[in-house]
Amino acid sequence: MNMPLPKNNSQIHPEFCSFINDEVLPLHAIEPTKFWHDLEQLIADLSPINRQLLVTRDVMQQQIDQWHLARKGQSLDVQEYEAFLRDIGYLVEEGDDFQITTENVDDEIAHLAGPQLVVPVKNARFALNAANARWGSLFDAFYGTDVIKKDIERTTLDYDPARGEQVITKAKDFLDEVFPLEFGSHHNVTSYLVYYHHLLAFFKDGSQTGLKEPCQLVAVNGQRSDPESILLKNNGLHIEIQFDRNGKNGAKDKANINDIIIESALSTIIDCEDSVAAVDAEDKVEVYRNWLGLMQGTLEASFSKNGQQQTRRMNPDRIFTDLDGQEYRLHGRSLLLVRNVGHLMECDLMQDNLGNFVPEGIMDAVVTSLIAALDLQGSDSMRNSRTGSIYIVKPKMHGPDEVAFSCELFGRVEQMLGLEKNTIKIGIMDEERRTTLNLKECIRQAKERVFFINTGFLDRTGDEIHTSMQAGAFLPKDQIKNQPWIQAYENRNVDIGLQCGLPGKAQIGKGMWAMPDEMAAMMATKNAHPKAGANTAWVPSPTAATLHALHYHQINVFEVQQRIKHREKASLKDLLTIPMIPTNLTLSNQVIEREIENNVQGLLGYVVRWVEAGVGCSKVPDINNVGLMEDRATLRISSQHLANWLLHGVCTKKQIDGVMQRMAVVVDEQNSATEDYQPMAFNGGSQAFKAAQDLIFKGHIQPNGYTEPLLHAYRIQVKEAH
Repeated sequence: MNMPLPKNNSQIHPEFCSFINDEVLPLHAIEPTKFWHDLEQLIADLSPINRQLLVTRDVMQQQIDQWHLARKGQSLDVQEYEAFLRDIGYLVEEGDDFQITTENVDDEIAHLAGPQLVVPVKNARFALNAANARWGSLFDAFYGTDVIKKDIERTTLDYDPARGEQVITKAKDFLDEVFPLEFGSHHNVTSYLVYYHHLLAFFKDGSQTGLKEPCQLVAVNGQRSDPESILLKNNGLHIEIQFDRNGKNGAKDKANINDIIIESALSTIIDCEDSVAAVDAEDKVEVYRNWLGLMQGTLEASFSKNGQQQTRRMNPDRIFTDLDGQEYRLHGRSLLLVRNVGHLMECDLMQDNLGNFVPEGIMDAVVTSLIAALDLQGSDSMRNSRTGSIYIVKPKMHGPDEVAFSCELFGRVEQMLGLEKNTIKIGIMDEERRTTLNLKECIRQAKERVFFINTGFLDRTGDEIHTSMQAGAFLPKDQIKNQPWIQAYENRNVDIGLQCGLPGKAQIGKGMWAMPDEMAAMMATKNAHPKAGANTAWVPSPTAATLHALHYHQINVFEVQQRIKHREKASLKDLLTIPMIPTNLTLSNQVIEREIENNVQGLLGYVVRWVEAGVGCSKVPDINNVGLMEDRATLRISSQHLANWLLHGVCTKKQIDGVMQRMAVVVDEQNSATEDYQPMAFNGGSQAFKAAQDLIFKGHIQPNGYTEPLLHAYRIQVKEAH
């Protein structure tokens, strides 16, 4: 279909034009000419505001740089520093208390607490895995991870029966802890049945008992006297105990329990941003097409596994029978949120009437909302939002004015698409310093549509370093984590979220567990997130979601929030204390070299996949061969940290160059089995290696320390060369 050119002759990429006209608009009652005309008007009105906000960022950064340079060698006077930040408008006055008024929010956001996944939308298979991660096998999660220590002597077995017994034992420990019987233990139960509204558990001697909390039983499948499964509920979360006397596990278990299915990833961020390498219209159309498939429930991914061809689709809802004999339907998929890109980048999807590329964040808002609006008219069986909302997570906003702009943008999109006001909800990523310091006022700007605030150590630290680049040399990364500012940041985010009335209307979230193979460590430590009052936290895989979900059974987050809501708010002074190397501390050469190696190795391992293969998120082995989930946030902190040390003479360019050459050999070896991998070592023409060098050596002049401008430029070169 050929689209008539709009009256002001904006240029639209033909592939994007075709996608919208041929694949999306026919599903709407929107006439193409009107759509493109309205889009042009929106772009003409809002692009200048977007660009001016970026100018304001640059001006403030220059003022902060000059302030630090004028006080070079002096210790930081936090009170003087705060006054300066207020003078330049970086830090704004807090207004009166208020409560958010967000309406029509799904239970997964407002009333439940549980894990959240973040997945690159460009990878259809990964996106489907995440969407289907609403439910996961506890037996598989225990068996396949280090939560149960592996017996080295048995690692060659296809199935280790002894390990299988440990899995069942650990699963029944969980049942005893969270769904205790009135007396006795689930370990000793020989059969279960449902009698009226009660679960009865029988023991070998013929005695019986019920649940200590009978109301935890909510539904059943199959005959009550011999159920196929029973559905239990705790802290709003479900688990399904499945029975099969002929099953792999059920045949060996005295109660014939074949598996325990855990309600796991309640929500998933379908990511267009940090975990995605989308640098041009071709990539963006692929991103949007996958989002369209998710919203329609039609996305498929075919692949080969264990020599067999498989096709993955979105799971249907799960249907049980409640205790009164009525249908008990549960969402079969994670509630899908979409993360748009930030305000910084532009894209070649469209040019305005002056020949400027349109801000990518504006295009994302329009197109992802246009597609998500299809869900609002979808069938109940595959609906995403049951309350008629579109959830957009907005990253990398700097302060209240940028949040206000995002809300204005969303409002204009609603008008353009004929949606009710505040249909589009906003998730505020609290990952930039100016947002952290002004979080209450950021939330105020979005009080009618905010559904989410979330902390993120990596981007937040990257911005901390870049903002204070001229203040002095920063501590090693592991030591930065232990400084007062980071705990103040984490606590203050929750404090302000509670103060502004987010419970019952919005999520308060925490950041990622970055080691997908270290599940035992995750189970030992990530319970800190629900204990901190966060009703969601990020995990790196569906398996991790199943395991982390156990923490939300053990901890009632909403009770925690009630306990801590009146505590003293975390200190602004701590937030403003820059985590620099103290003047009385001298880092040893060994510590410096090791820190450079760690930063460079992770940086190279991520950049080579991003630039050469277009992989935006992957498990990258670190210097100790521990797999870490890397995306642009991890890259930002590594590159900014090295740029800071280079600027302040902690290390030299020659030293970093030497480490980069050595680490390139290591990374090449780690990727030796990767098909079509382009080695970096001794390859003077490696675009990935050049990109990594620029990220470090030009890091201090990158806008806000972001990695996107350089990554995009090098990726485009690679694509054009092929």
